[in-house]
Formats: sequence, C-alpha cells, structure tokens
Amino acid sequence: MEAREIVFDFLEGYDLLGAFWVTVKLTVYSALGSLIWGTLLAGMRVGPVPLMRGFGTAYVNVIRNIPLTVIIVFASLGLFQTLQVQLGGGGDFEVINFRLAVLGLSLYTAAFVCEALRSGINTVPAGQAEAARALGLSFTQVLRLIILPQAFRAVVNPLANVLIALTKNTTVAAAIGVVEAAYLMKDMIEAEAQLILISAVFAFGFICLTLPTGLLLGWVSKKVAVKR
Repeated sequence: MEAREIVFDFLEGYDLLGAFWVTVKLTVYSALGSLIWGTLLAGMRVGPVPLMRGFGTAYVNVIRNIPLTVIIVFASLGLFQTLQVQLGGGGDFEVINFRLAVLGLSLYTAAFVCEALRSGINTVPAGQAEAARALGLSFTQVLRLIILPQAFRAVVNPLANVLIALTKNTTVAAAIGVVEAAYLMKDMIEAEAQLILISAVFAFGFICLTLPTGLLLGWVSKKVAVKR
C-alpha cells in the first residue's frame, strides 16, 4: 500500500476526475448536437431539392477534409475574438471556450454522422418509400416515419464508432484552453517527472470511457438490428 501511494503521489493536487468529467460533458453535448445536425444533413443529401442536396454534399466533403484542430481554433479566434460571438457565456472565458468547443466538435462530427446515417438510409428498400408516397405521404413524412427509424437501427455500430472517435477528439479542445483530460495531462507532464505513469493513467481513463461505450452499443446493435 505504501509503495502504491509513493508511486501515485504525483496525482495529489490535480483534479483528475474533474478533467474527465469535462471530457464526458464535451462528448455528450457534442454527440447530441452532431446527431441532430447530422440527421438534418442526411435528410438534405437524400432529399428531392437540388439546392439542399448540393449544400449537404458540399458541407460533408468540405468539413471532413478540414483538420478538427483548425475548426476548433477558428471557433475561438474567428467567432469569439474576431466576431465577438459568446454563445451566452456572459464574458466567462471558460464557459465560452467550452461552448465553442462543443460547437466545433458538433459541426465536425455531424459530417460523419451524416454519412453513417445515409448508408443506413440506403439499406431501406426503395419500395417502402414508393409505397408511402403512393399513399400520399410527403417526403418529410416518409423520411421521419418510415426511413429514418429503420436507418438508425441499421447504423448503431457505425454511430458507435463515431461516438468513440468523438470522445477521443475532445482532446483537441485543449487547444483553446478547455480544461479537459488532455489539458490536465499536458500540465502534469510539464510539472511532474512521471511521463510514463501520467500517460498510462490518462490512457486508462479514456479506455474506461470508450470500451464500455463500444460494448454497450454493440449489444444494442444486435438487439435492434432489422431482419431482412
């Protein structure tokens, strides 16, 4: 016990759980934002309006080819410092940076959610949509009532992979001063002479976040899979 305390005494004075809690909040809020925006983008990409299809296609292709770090830094330097966009932060830099990080992560991840969901839409037999339109349903009704419920059930595994990637991508928020796990890890490495142990602790922390997520959503995927 004493040896263990000596080995890990460098953790004293650091809010490790608090940093990972910020990581969890970044992941949850960004996942919700990207799911909503990604679903709208998927609807645009399969929609009947050429302008909306073009916008959805351009958005996905452009955003997927921009590094996430560039998007996060632009959210801070471009939106906040240049355009004075505070997202209701009330002048609190920590709150503003956190919300800008959520915005950047959501906009970036939505492109991958869109493509995953579009692949699920393509698995739904075209005859179902044609039959629904023959009954007088509009495109929006067909998408909302028939296509999307089946598409979501078909892409639980791909969406799980996107969520795991999002959890790891939250480390980029450290670039704009969000005090999450990667930010704390950098400070600890600079202050402590325990590089290997610090890296191991944070690697284990991320494994604890991502591994159960993958296992749980993998189980959900088997339960809700559409039988063809």
